[in-house]
Amino acid sequence: MSDSVEKNPWDGLRAFTNARIALGRAGNSLPTAPLLAFDLSHAQARDAVHHPLDADALHDQLHAHGFATTLDVHSAAPDREHYLRRPDLGRRLCDESREVLAKASLDQPDVVFVIADGLSAFAASRQAVPMLQAIHARLRDWKIGPVVVARQSRVALGDEIGELLRARMVVMLIGERPGLSSPDSLGIYLTYAPKAGCSDAQRNCISNVRPEGLSFEAAAHKLHYLLTHARRLGLTGVGLKDESDVLLEDAPAAAASLDASAPDAH
Repeated sequence: MSDSVEKNPWDGLRAFTNARIALGRAGNSLPTAPLLAFDLSHAQARDAVHHPLDADALHDQLHAHGFATTLDVHSAAPDREHYLRRPDLGRRLCDESREVLAKASLDQPDVVFVIADGLSAFAASRQAVPMLQAIHARLRDWKIGPVVVARQSRVALGDEIGELLRARMVVMLIGERPGLSSPDSLGIYLTYAPKAGCSDAQRNCISNVRPEGLSFEAAAHKLHYLLTHARRLGLTGVGLKDESDVLLEDAPAAAASLDASAPDAH
């Protein structure tokens, strides 16, 4: 670092966060290195919003990881420009996709997973399949429908998809609005009894799923908790509270209690 750059006394804290703190100062401005890093992050965030989702590659990835049945749908937004300017078009299916789903012959699945580009195709491409693998391993006794890949999609598109596939619940894995340190963050939205017109108050959200944020295993733990209790209570949204962290806190004590009570434990 040049002698002209004054270091910030909080410099040591930068090792614990991606937040832009303790960047130092060069005169009345930022040093060159953090300024260029900011410009790069801004460019990555813009790219995440405008980059198209490679649906074919995502279907291939899903098939390679054992998700044999997949469906491809598109919202009523014909392209990215319309998607960004007309959020309402991203919340409903195009006529062709609606027909495809209406003709799908399925027994009523417990849950349908939808992978959607949202505002970051990077997130859908990088995080969705590992997240599906993590949660799928916890749903051995569940009837899981086909994985649906949705382009130019908003969160509410999952409601119409779930309704047409007669799913008890729908889980949207969707690219979140990029931040300056997280262009590939995945959001998860769970809705019980999905149908067109559901409000945000009727769903639960898990945010910032990525290796640098909430890990796939931690997100799968939360999602499994919400799915299990949504099925038991028959609802999602404001009536379903995420208390999954309590289970994690109690896990060591519960395990010790079970070990102590088991025959020949010692």
